[in-house]
Amino acid sequence: MVDETAHARTLALDVPGWPGHHAGQHLDVRLTAEDGYQAERSYSIASAPEDARVALTIERIDDGEVSPYLAGDVVVGDAFEIRGPIGGHFTWRASDGGPVLLVGGGSGLVPLMAMLRHRARAGSRADARLLVSARTVDDLLYRDELERLASAMDGLSITTTLTRGTPDGWKGHGRRVDAAMLGEVGPAASAAPKVFVCGPTPFVEAVADELVALGHGAAAIHTERFGPTGG
Repeated sequence: MVDETAHARTLALDVPGWPGHHAGQHLDVRLTAEDGYQAERSYSIASAPEDARVALTIERIDDGEVSPYLAGDVVVGDAFEIRGPIGGHFTWRASDGGPVLLVGGGSGLVPLMAMLRHRARAGSRADARLLVSARTVDDLLYRDELERLASAMDGLSITTTLTRGTPDGWKGHGRRVDAAMLGEVGPAASAAPKVFVCGPTPFVEAVADELVALGHGAAAIHTERFGPTGG
């Protein structure tokens, strides 16, 4: 287990018989109480397909039924049911090549991180651009790993924007994702990038609308959305 932020934890799961997954897929986690009550939620897979364990990064929702346990109470050795991998639309393989534009809001970064980890494990040098939005720098997932990936100088660029204040010396953006930011990060629509956008529903809808306005084809924009949390 790794505490990513004050509100998010990564769990590395040993899954006997795991069939393998593609970067961007998700799985369902089911918890069963002693009285038989069950609760089930879907979580994006954070690990690369090449990793031995299946990693989930869980953001704690204080009034949630599943995330407070997974992000706060679970201990090493606990067991629970999973079902997956699930999903085939929101996936990227290194063999797909680039250019690729990844846009994540809050914990919407998780499946995009699986793509970046897969890209690194596979030795891909595909043109990849990540634009990630978080509330504050303390809410940014995988910060150190993102810095390491960006320093490889292998065709990956990472741009970060904070929506609720920036610390002294911050070199990224300090506003919500908008058309100007998307145009700056690129690639341009004329390069026909594959685009993956994940985050809270309002974030995804706003980014997708801006991308279409910038000339990106709707069929090239793959989206995943979840509840009201995130950047």
